[in-house]
Amino acid sequence: MSEPLKISVITACFNSQSTIGEAIATLKHQTWQNVEHVVIDGASKDDTVSVARQTLGEGDVLVSEPDRGIYDALNKGIDHASGDVVGFLHSDDLLAHDEVLTKVAACFEDPLVGAVYGDLQYVNAADTGRVIRHWTSGDFSFTKLRRGWMPPHPTFFMRRALYRELGGFDLSYRISGDYDALLRYLGSEKVKVTYLPEVLVKMRIGGASNGSLKQILNKSCEDFSAMRRNGVNPWVALPYKNLSKIPQFLKARFN
Repeated sequence: MSEPLKISVITACFNSQSTIGEAIATLKHQTWQNVEHVVIDGASKDDTVSVARQTLGEGDVLVSEPDRGIYDALNKGIDHASGDVVGFLHSDDLLAHDEVLTKVAACFEDPLVGAVYGDLQYVNAADTGRVIRHWTSGDFSFTKLRRGWMPPHPTFFMRRALYRELGGFDLSYRISGDYDALLRYLGSEKVKVTYLPEVLVKMRIGGASNGSLKQILNKSCEDFSAMRRNGVNPWVALPYKNLSKIPQFLKARFN
């Protein structure tokens, strides 16, 4: 009998002592047992590493050293991962329920499936039960990708072999490295992608790309660059990408 699918979940963190314990707890409560947690800490000055050590299990990986930003940390995590599939759980995010990884693993039972993604909820930082924005991804198509569509990166799982083949995150991006990577992965004929139509991750508001107006403008500039680099017309895709977020706030408000 073959071994069950091994999922490596990577957490990049820095000064995250207040949230990382809860993030790890949602991972440890998963019904899917063959999970490796890889925590890459950027030499935190608080008790992040101490909290992580107390909650990580045998076989998990903890690295604490200076890095060049979140995408450098995620690349390190991919290098340390040993699972068949790689996903990400940021230190202030939560897996939405205990069956998330079981459902993701079921999608990868099809050997042709290279990547899986789902839906995401932005939640209040203090009250994670309060939904601010509901991101329903919808099915993948190349037409939608060229018009600025993307799935939420925290819900994205891909086979580790594809990361080795297609590469990791470009460190020239400070905010949109995940978008650039998704355009590269989903635009490749080597990646057959499957949509899992339910909320997989809850993300606390206040991240680098959704905080101040300056951050939003910086992200739009980087998105523009990523689109041009990956053969997407930014004059069409960028307005669509930004305007498509409006229904997400309305859905959260009226649900």
